[in-house]
Amino acid sequence: MVFGQVVIGPPGSGKTTYCNGMSQFLSLLGRKVAVVNLDPANDALPYDCAVNIEDLVKLSDVMDEHSLGPNGGLVYCMDYLEKNIDWLEEKLKPLIEDHYLLFDFPGQVELFFLHSNARSVIDRLIKKLNLRLTAVHLIDSHLCCDPGKYVSALLLTLSTMLHMELPHINVLSKIDLIENYGNLAFNLDFYTDVQDLSYLQYHLDQDPRSAKYRFIYLLENIESPVQQRFTMFYNIATFRKLTKELCEVIDDFSLVDFTTLDIQNKESVGNLVKLIDKSNGYIFSSIDSSTVEFSKIAAAPLGWDYFRYPLFVLLIILSNKLFIYHNLVCCLC
Repeated sequence: MVFGQVVIGPPGSGKTTYCNGMSQFLSLLGRKVAVVNLDPANDALPYDCAVNIEDLVKLSDVMDEHSLGPNGGLVYCMDYLEKNIDWLEEKLKPLIEDHYLLFDFPGQVELFFLHSNARSVIDRLIKKLNLRLTAVHLIDSHLCCDPGKYVSALLLTLSTMLHMELPHINVLSKIDLIENYGNLAFNLDFYTDVQDLSYLQYHLDQDPRSAKYRFIYLLENIESPVQQRFTMFYNIATFRKLTKELCEVIDDFSLVDFTTLDIQNKESVGNLVKLIDKSNGYIFSSIDSSTVEFSKIAAAPLGWDYFRYPLFVLLIILSNKLFIYHNLVCCLC
């Protein structure tokens, strides 16, 4: 049984840095780690990867050959990988005996909540190679400083969790830099525990960008008829209602929460490793076989031979009848 992590998240959330730091940390713990780069756009790797998708397909070649942009090229590469999944399986087979796997995926978020290619690749590997994987979803912690971006990150996270159907750990990365982006509207626990999002509504209304757009709209339509002004305010109210409904969707599912990470802090990385090991079952992988056999015995049927002890069975039947008779008498009285 092989354990590992599927590292995903938006561009700039620190996936490659995470894989580099996590591989070093796990190596210090005595685990043999193999990093699998499945991002064809990542041509500057800070780590030594055991498997590199560029040996199969290159994003630059795809873009030139098919006249695609970066996003379309990445979708094509994932589709190509899905159709050539045998190549990846052959590359991984020498590693599954004694390695812990880290899969570094592209940062294009559509691959994980809209398209099915990445999910199909992961499902195939889990079934064919008997992998136990946890999705580690990285979100840049600076998004907490902007209520609108934070709600967007929550929607992305929820959609990804529902689409991937894997044990899931959501991480606010670069937590050591969050103070550089300004003060938070609430304490950090509000953002990690994803508490009552209705409290964000006031801050969303006070967003300077939203106020700016409303002011520009007023200046441009100051001479407009009353009906147009009514339509303008109706649209603003509708937008506010939409934001409220989205927050309620997140609250209703009650699936999203976060842990924090400073990849340069050993204690922070260690706490995250504990959560991941619990989610994919790694903490149970070193249990002694005798303990496993004992648990099987404890969970097995008793196999009681009733015909071997007829008197005992008779006593049980009589006691049940006496109990019923006693209850009947009590009811009549």
